[in-house]
Amino acid sequence: MALSFKLLHSVFLSSRSHRQNALHPLLGPLLTDCISKLYSSYRRPGTSPDNTPPWKMNFSFKKGVDGIKKHFGLLKKELVDHWIGPEGYRLDEYMLEQTRVVWEFRSQKNLDEWVVSSDAEIGGKSEAYLKLGKNNQTALLYGTLNTEAPRDGETRYSGYCSMRAKLPKGAFETKKYYDWSNFNSLYLRIRGDGRPWMINIFTDPYFSHQKNDLYNYFMFTRGGPYWQEIKIPFSKFFLSSQGRIQDNQYPLWLDKIRSVGFTLGDKADGPFQLEIDFIGLLNDRAHTEEFAYEKYERNPKV
Repeated sequence: MALSFKLLHSVFLSSRSHRQNALHPLLGPLLTDCISKLYSSYRRPGTSPDNTPPWKMNFSFKKGVDGIKKHFGLLKKELVDHWIGPEGYRLDEYMLEQTRVVWEFRSQKNLDEWVVSSDAEIGGKSEAYLKLGKNNQTALLYGTLNTEAPRDGETRYSGYCSMRAKLPKGAFETKKYYDWSNFNSLYLRIRGDGRPWMINIFTDPYFSHQKNDLYNYFMFTRGGPYWQEIKIPFSKFFLSSQGRIQDNQYPLWLDKIRSVGFTLGDKADGPFQLEIDFIGLLNDRAHTEEFAYEKYERNPKV
């Protein structure tokens, strides 16, 4: 009897979550923070509980109408881009393209496409901020790194700051990807303070247990007043999961790119800054390497 009750309860929760996922693109602007409050049960030690009743929700009819208009506008743009060619480019331009600027920072709207985070989310003391640089032509990521771990009884290490591009979404919250299969290198122009950074590339996982997988490579800044133009082949990026380098390495899926990020965690307390002019792609025909790391066979033939 208890087993049948558990099965019925799980089926009810599953059907309710599917209904919410189906209606979220339309009703999401109307019901903000309602679903997250119903399903978020974890609370860090030392934080006060949220006793707000779940039926008290922020209802806004104007936001709902604006959201519907936005999604239908995105749907129209997707249809027009699909009619023109791949990703909105003409076929001849798409096939012969050698360089492409994916992100540039010329206005506050460009900065809104990025998310800045630090260990302050887990109780740490690091700070990170993002603003436009001089003449509103660059993005300036700055702050203070602090490796002191929070005294919550469960966190042992701390001290990181990061910046990541928001995940692209299409009409009605559908998933979108960047297709970089025509390029073989990441190209960016930066100016740092001498600290080493980690560049992270997020791809769409094929299985659910691969949701924490990402590809990393190092970026060393020189410091000083001079700009650096950095070219990193995609074949150099290695696979990691939850901060651990994986034994089984696989090349980067360039047709399923979701986001790019920068992480600082060199365990050196103090201020930092990183100025970014643009982030782009390059098709370097002189680079012929497919993958820089060994790929082991799981079941080798005897």
